[in-house]
Parts: sequence; C-alpha cells; structure tokens
Amino acid sequence: MNYKLEHACIRVMDLERSLEFYKKALSLEEVNRLDYSEYKFTLVYLSDENRNFEIELTHNYDTEKPYELGNGFSHFALTVSDLEKSHEFHKNMGLEVTDLKGLPGEKPRYYFITDPDGYKIEIIRR
Repeated sequence: MNYKLEHACIRVMDLERSLEFYKKALSLEEVNRLDYSEYKFTLVYLSDENRNFEIELTHNYDTEKPYELGNGFSHFALTVSDLEKSHEFHKNMGLEVTDLKGLPGEKPRYYFITDPDGYKIEIIRR
C-alpha cells in the first residue's frame, strides 16, 4: 500500500487571524471551505501552490479560551530553498522567530516560527 498525507488539522481561536498568518507567512492559499453554521464550526483547507499537502483549520464558534496544545504534538515542518531569506522575511513580519539552528555538529539549517494559536512551524533548508 502507498499512503500520502492528505491534511493535518489544527483548531484555531480566530479564523481570520490564522488565515492571514498562513497566507502571508507561508504563502498557503485557501482551497476549500466548509461552513457548518448549524453545528457551529467552519473548516478551511489551505495548501501550497503544488497541492503537496493541506492544513485544515477548524474554527469552533463557541470556544471561549485558547486550546491547550499539550505536550504530545511538537510541530509542522516545511522546506524552503533560501532559508536565510525566509528567516529574514518572518522576522520582518514581526513573528515569533527563533535563531537559525542546526543539530549538534551541523551548520544552521532550520528555525521555528509560531502561529497565532501557539503551534510551532519548523522551516528547513531544502
């Protein structure tokens, strides 16, 4: 059997704020939206231009306080060809951005940004 990741789902407090973050910071675009207002939630699917993966943003209307992310989930990871340019871009956006990092004994090859709900996103040199 051959499996392909279809999407990863995260729950968000402020759908418009999250959409702005993922569109601007990661150049993702909205590819589908399903509004279930009678059940008080909306699903928005974002993807890269090549449709390699999707992130599903789930917005539950009645959520009053931020979600607890727990300690089991760690992060998403995306690759980019120009790590330094991407790092500078995210810093200039005013995002929460770590320094460039590398595993022990390696040159820097990744960094992390944080989305509006506290989810970590690793950006790795392709």
